Amino acid sequence: MKYCTRCVLPETHETIIFDENGVCNVCLNNDKKNNISWDKKLEDFKNLVAQYKNKNEYDCIVPFSGGKDSTFTLYKLVNDFKLKPLVVSFNHGFMRKNLLENNNRTFEALGIDHLSFKPNWKLVQLLMKESLIRKGDFCWHCHTGIFAYPMRVAVEKKIPLVIWGEPSSEYTAYYSYDGKEEVDEKRFNRFVNLGISSEDMYGMIKQRKNTEWVKKSHFLPFTFPSRKEMMENKIRSICLGSYIPWNVRSQSKIISEKLGWKGDKVEGVPGNYSYEKIECSVQGVRDYLKYIKRGYGRTAHLVSIDIRNNRLDRETGLGLVNDNDGKKPASLKRFLKYINTSEQQFNEIASEQKIHPYNHEFSSTIEGEPLPDENLYN
Repeated sequence: MKYCTRCVLPETHETIIFDENGVCNVCLNNDKKNNISWDKKLEDFKNLVAQYKNKNEYDCIVPFSGGKDSTFTLYKLVNDFKLKPLVVSFNHGFMRKNLLENNNRTFEALGIDHLSFKPNWKLVQLLMKESLIRKGDFCWHCHTGIFAYPMRVAVEKKIPLVIWGEPSSEYTAYYSYDGKEEVDEKRFNRFVNLGISSEDMYGMIKQRKNTEWVKKSHFLPFTFPSRKEMMENKIRSICLGSYIPWNVRSQSKIISEKLGWKGDKVEGVPGNYSYEKIECSVQGVRDYLKYIKRGYGRTAHLVSIDIRNNRLDRETGLGLVNDNDGKKPASLKRFLKYINTSEQQFNEIASEQKIHPYNHEFSSTIEGEPLPDENLYN
């Protein structure tokens, strides 16, 4: 496979293209951060939030998973900008013990109101299997719920400002750092919902056996508000990372010191990235799926960010990738029980979604170590 000559992303990464020197467009997009007037961006943000502050019961909605980015966003908005947010969480069903403890400390320290929604588990099981079969990614319910549900709350409660954390420009090339990235229906349909609308998913599920109990109304939390709803309620949905430079390492340190936020072990991720993806007890399965399909995993993604930001050299990054990516997670056995699927079926489905030119060899796959808290979820 062809790899970026600067970071370690391969040609199977979504949206990737290379310039004449073999540098990928994600790296080149990241370079634009150095030419941005962040002081001007900060003033723009202050002027923007001033239009909403003290106008309604809540100044804004902060979609919240409890991970490093949403926690830092919430801390920054409350502590530095003195906003009164309604914190909205979509509980995907796999939240870990440490994460929930982090959330309690954060909410108590900042003194905020919190609204959480957890969808029907029987429906989630159906959605995970359907999404796995269709897209080789079982997280459709999570992707869509995390982004759609807070927006539905904004419409319902008529809270016109929604503030997210990091921009997607940090990871892919769907949007550019020097452009405007609004978290709107276009963005949602472009890469959040895997190309499957909630209406499409409802139709797919209804084709399966024993789904007579499934109603269209079950899919409302996974449905992004229409453009008409957004315009009628004058809702603005933005990323804080479009207005301030985003640095996950320093930000993780801040929330650790100020809020007592704690990192965690994640399958397939080196210990020095304990701040990454601590929200989900089956995150390792999703990263393993990516490896089967595309030939790279979570560690390659993380070291590429550090390489772009001059926090790591490429050779050291490649060593971390070789030591950590591609291991079969211990949580896979538990996950397969959730969706009533054998490992052979799982492997066949994932292989059908592979991205050329990568071809996964299951016979050489190494078993990963279980999470320290794996026994809690069994």
